[in-house]
Parts: sequence; C-alpha cells; structure tokens
Amino acid sequence: MNDNYKIEIKNLNFGYRGNFEILENVNIRIKENQLITIVGPNGGGKTTLLKLIAGLLKPNSGQIIIDGKPNYKYSSIGYVPQQNHFDSKFPITVYEVVLSGTIKPFGHYTKQDRASANKSIEEVGLQKYKNNPFSDLSGGQKQRALIARALATNAKILLLDEPTSNIDVEIGKNLNALLKKLTETMTIILVTHDTGFITNITDRVFCINKTIIEHPLDADFSKIISAAYSKESVMVRHDIQTDSPDGGRHE
Repeated sequence: MNDNYKIEIKNLNFGYRGNFEILENVNIRIKENQLITIVGPNGGGKTTLLKLIAGLLKPNSGQIIIDGKPNYKYSSIGYVPQQNHFDSKFPITVYEVVLSGTIKPFGHYTKQDRASANKSIEEVGLQKYKNNPFSDLSGGQKQRALIARALATNAKILLLDEPTSNIDVEIGKNLNALLKKLTETMTIILVTHDTGFITNITDRVFCINKTIIEHPLDADFSKIISAAYSKESVMVRHDIQTDSPDGGRHE
C-alpha cells in the first residue's frame, strides 16, 4: 500500500445474498485528514459501503486496507449510522451515551475512558448538557452527542451516514463547522443527500450507484443528484467535461 493513503479500497464487490451485487468493482484511495462525501440514490450502496469500511460487513471479494492493515484488524473507526432510535423514557445522560462509545462492560470504565468521553463532549460543544438526559436534546444536539460517542473511541476515521437528517439549517451550519475542525486530526467519510451542507468542507465527492464515480468539486451537483435519483437511470452517467468528443459522458 502507498503510505500516502489512509484508506485503500481495491476491487470491492458485495452482495447480501451472494448473487445480487450491491457494490461492484469499487476502487477508492483516500488520504489522511481528507473529508470524503458520498452521494447517490437509495439502494445505490452508500450505507453498505460505510458498513464494509467499518468492518460490520465482509466483502464478497476485494480488499479494504487501512494504514496498511485489513480493516477488520483496524479498531480506530467511529461510525454514526443514519437511524438511531432511543426510548425517550430510558434514563441515560449525555455523558453516559458518550461513555458507552468506549465499548466496555457497564461499571468497568477506566479513568482513561472517562477522560476520553469528557474530551469528546467538550470537542463537540456539549459541556453544559453533559449531565442532561439524552432525550432532552434537540435533533442537532443528539447528532453531536453521537459524534462525540464515536470520538470517545479515539477514532482516526469517522463514518457519518446522513448526519443532517432531521436538523434545521442553522444547526447544520454548526455541524459543518465541527466537521471542518475534526478534519485537522481525522479522516471523515460522509454520506449525504444535502450537497449544500458539504460544499465548503469536502475534499472529494463520489457518486455511488452500484459502481462509484468521482466528480470534480466544481461540478453541478444539482444535476448529478437529479441524474442519480432518476427512476429511468440504471447506471449513473454524468457530464464531467462538456467539451469532450462524447459530450463528457462517462459510466
């Protein structure tokens, strides 16, 4: 592996039943401290790719290599899934939610675990809510708390699935600023349908619909998203160079 790459995905193929490909021949190289954005239609494989990188799923074929190691041997990954359902009556504080990210049996957290949880809460700006019930937080505050939970593992890679769902524009701006700050010390892969959210912070943008295509940052993402979500489109095609002989259309 090239030492300049934090994550390298080679010839990745995956299907849930072995005979139905969700992802096909995916190849990506990601440098340290980059923020990578992934867009695409529902069912295109976005969430599946995050789960594969996190080691929650195993590829049918191909490799995911992180810092020169197979990803299933790499533990410093924080993952915030798209859907998080909590019982509003469950008596758990923000601090306890974040501390649970250290994945230790109840009552056996170390001094270092607690220090890491406190540091993560401070990093996402929730210090004054630390001892509040998690259920009392707003949607944006809950999202920040769940990011803090991922950070409490001392993660070097952060995977976020639709982090702006169910939050308003102003809270989205705060989250945007947080992610920009986190890229100083972390590599972030973010799945979103809200391209306006990532315009000023992303380093690279990929569209995934079974296969994966990278787009220049100055691309017209409204057209890209429109094409990706089109019911008529089986494979996504995008205009990348309008002056190319074939009109700039590539698979």
